[in-house]
Amino acid sequence: MKRNIQVLLLLFTGVGLLHIALLTDLYLRYVRPGLRPALIASGVVLIVLGAVSAARDGFPFNRPRMDHGHGHDGHDHSGGPRIAWLLYVPALTILFLAPPALGSYTAARDDTKAAAPTAPDSLYPALPRNGVVEMSLNDFSSRAVWDTGGTLKGRTVRLTGFVTPGHHGTWYVSRLAISCCAADATVRKIRVHGATAPPADAWVTVTGTWHPTGTVGTDDANPALDAETVKRVPAPKDPYNDVVVTRTGR
Repeated sequence: MKRNIQVLLLLFTGVGLLHIALLTDLYLRYVRPGLRPALIASGVVLIVLGAVSAARDGFPFNRPRMDHGHGHDGHDHSGGPRIAWLLYVPALTILFLAPPALGSYTAARDDTKAAAPTAPDSLYPALPRNGVVEMSLNDFSSRAVWDTGGTLKGRTVRLTGFVTPGHHGTWYVSRLAISCCAADATVRKIRVHGATAPPADAWVTVTGTWHPTGTVGTDDANPALDAETVKRVPAPKDPYNDVVVTRTGR
């Protein structure tokens, strides 16, 4: 790879990072909001390095570099292996065709359940008896599997997530949560009963009641919902933010 191509790679990567982190919110498809400053700083550094390299080599920044004292003939020996051209793929991808956030393909291949709470008595306050309770999928999953106090019983809840197809016509409303980036994503899936499955990866709001399965408080329990209504909604800006302030009360 010639030096001018290497410089262009730095510039493209830097501009791509600034495009997704500074000019748009596309970076939220890949990392947590708190990493935005680091992405912007990285983009600036790459652009500066590319600009300095271009200025040093002169336009079109590919002049042959002389290696004095070693008997070389003045030809440019700065090329790298041809496989280095593959580095252009991620650089141009984030600039012109930002990949979507993780979705049903990832969720369908993960059956991890909500972890058992360490202090169950303090984690599950009572829910309001009247009205529809907006809940995160994480909260609903945890209560459905581990809450032996039955705080979900008789309550109408509303969950928002994307559609994940299951086996034999079943489907789930799902969310993915990340600690740092998409590489460490964890899955929350709620099986939906009594409603036809919308298209895979469609974002929906499902209103319904808890559908008990298995023995609550053991690994036999699975989170499920008897749907009353299913409504298509736009995808959120931050698809990994499964945080809802749930009202409590008796």
